[in-house]
Amino acid sequence: MASLSLTCSPQLFSFNSIQCRKNPEETAKLSSNGQLPFPEKNPLILQPTKIPPPRPRRIILVRHGESEGNVDESTYTRIADPKIRLTEKGKVQAQECGKRIRQMIGKDGATDWKVYFYVSPYRRTLETLQNLAQSFERTRIAGMREEPRLREQDFGNFQDREKMRVEKALRKLYGRFFYRFPNGESAADVYDRITGFRETLKADIDIGRFQPPGERSPNINIVIVSHGLALRVFLMRWYKWTVKQYEALHNFENGGMIVMEKGYGGRYSLLMHHTEEELRGFGLTDDMLNDQEWQKIARPGELNYDCPTMSSFFTHFDDEGCKT
Repeated sequence: MASLSLTCSPQLFSFNSIQCRKNPEETAKLSSNGQLPFPEKNPLILQPTKIPPPRPRRIILVRHGESEGNVDESTYTRIADPKIRLTEKGKVQAQECGKRIRQMIGKDGATDWKVYFYVSPYRRTLETLQNLAQSFERTRIAGMREEPRLREQDFGNFQDREKMRVEKALRKLYGRFFYRFPNGESAADVYDRITGFRETLKADIDIGRFQPPGERSPNINIVIVSHGLALRVFLMRWYKWTVKQYEALHNFENGGMIVMEKGYGGRYSLLMHHTEEELRGFGLTDDMLNDQEWQKIARPGELNYDCPTMSSFFTHFDDEGCKT
């Protein structure tokens, strides 16, 4: 039987052209646990510290101007909620709000200020922004984003007027935060989507999305144009207010605004712009006002160890309070 034999020449499989190392010393240099090509993984090599962009000077919350639904509740039975427009009075309110914002920013004395807008996609909020923005030149507007998570609380599709009166009475009995309208939302549902928006906003602030790369102006002002309940829930989420505290809040007027202004430590406080009397009218309690005083001087990431809410909730504390 014939046999097949394979003879390999020593030169056929020469590995001289493939060399991983030249000498043992080079071996030691390359065996750095995979960190040599990636110096950022080596804790012994100090990386330059990235300085975060400056936080916007203000976050301004604007409620839409007077709408047709604010004047006549039967409008909701004929027109879909997202399509309800402003009245002529509502347009004027929006224009006046824009003038107040422009005047407030002007008092800063800065020359490089700009505004960036977030807006609910409902017609009345879009019209509010269009009228409000008449106070600003193109060069002053850093940008705008339509944000569906800022929409009004869903009350269900075309509303039955009499049924809505019954439902709102039941909401008062059940609780303003947890009561869910049939085929619609509760304020707790709005809280969930506002939480998502807040995380987006926080990320935008952290990366300095509101100005071109390389610019680091501290004079950016964010304006959020939305609806009464959504804005109250936004404040509740931002400042970690309780359900009980939320349920004591009131809507601010159509075309009105609440200003969160950066304090001395970098956090946002309502007391940097508003008076205590104004905030009490909005529904803030002593505990909430005390926390706003702390917000004026605290730095981002700090916790309020004076715990005004804890002191009012836990009744077994002694006179020393809840400091740890």
